[in-house]
Amino acid sequence: MKIHEYQAKAILGRFNVPVPRGEVAATVEEADRAAKQIGGSVVVKAQIHAGGRGKGGGVKVAKDAAETAELARNMLGMRLVTHQTGPAGRIVKRLLIEETLPIERELYLGIVLDRVQGKPVFMASAAGGMEIEEVAARTPEAILKEAFDPASGLAPFQARKLAFGIGIPPASVNAAAAAMTALAKAYVATDATLAEINPFILTADGKVYALDAKFTLDDNALYRHKDLIELRDLDEEDPLEVEASRFGLNYIKLDGTVGCMVNGAGLAMATMDIIQFAGGSPANFLDVGGGASADQVKNAFRILLADSSVKAVLINIFGGILRCDTLATGVVAAARDLHIEVPIVVRMEGTNVEAGRRILLDSGFNFTVGADMRDAAEKVVKLAAQQV
Repeated sequence: MKIHEYQAKAILGRFNVPVPRGEVAATVEEADRAAKQIGGSVVVKAQIHAGGRGKGGGVKVAKDAAETAELARNMLGMRLVTHQTGPAGRIVKRLLIEETLPIERELYLGIVLDRVQGKPVFMASAAGGMEIEEVAARTPEAILKEAFDPASGLAPFQARKLAFGIGIPPASVNAAAAAMTALAKAYVATDATLAEINPFILTADGKVYALDAKFTLDDNALYRHKDLIELRDLDEEDPLEVEASRFGLNYIKLDGTVGCMVNGAGLAMATMDIIQFAGGSPANFLDVGGGASADQVKNAFRILLADSSVKAVLINIFGGILRCDTLATGVVAAARDLHIEVPIVVRMEGTNVEAGRRILLDSGFNFTVGADMRDAAEKVVKLAAQQV
């Protein structure tokens, strides 16, 4: 689950990571009031779940409250397009009004889970303000890394090593190291999968601040964090993905034309690969899970077909816990109730497969049955092409 910058900074503040003074605003009046309260020049920052806001016109400096109000009037409701939003962009509904700071240097701090080591890895770089992926591609040696045990956290000596390594002056090393260890505590305490401060700044008077912040929280751990669940902004998520989550379905929208309904994440990945291999492109990732009911299958269909880019559907099921006859019953019910018009190709193997195929054949609907995964993929790609 992604959260907004202002929410991430609230978390950092609770763990004593220095952040600029700021207020969130949803109206022009609130922005004006926040600027007056902060005083002097402020930064007006659009709050969306995407990076690259500055390049897209979503970060501006205002010299006073009057200019803040004018910027807020222009930003609120605007469609902000960045390299991470895609051409559709995101509608700006909130702004963060923050004090300006005398920036001396911009640095980078971040934490991700290294699945090879089975530990979080703290990253630091002197190349702050840039996309870390770009830094990693061009100068990987510029990123310093320290793995740490989540039970004990980032050790003080590791933090000091990183601080000196990215060129923090000796007089500011203790403050920078304290911010690093605090960031590591926040990462572990919130069950985050990503915690990033970019840029982490050094000011002209030797202080350090998190000028920007990004947190991604582990959905599977949110049951332990009732307060963090409230940070979810459904307006920033794809409506179909939100709808799928209500029914316990794992759905991710993609940009292809072949809708996929599969049970099991591994089989779903293989299905998307074989569709590509057959010359098509998947319109989604949809894992209905091993124990899906006929009703869940019907809801999965409804969500698939709500995407107008879907021109054909491939159902690829290995019947185990989800029996093939249960799947077939759900497919037939969905076809009957939802008036499905796009072609449907079914490939199923496993428990009660013959009963499942018989239900499909006796349904009166024109389902196409694939002999195996390759055959099913070739058939669905051909059918999708005919619908375009």
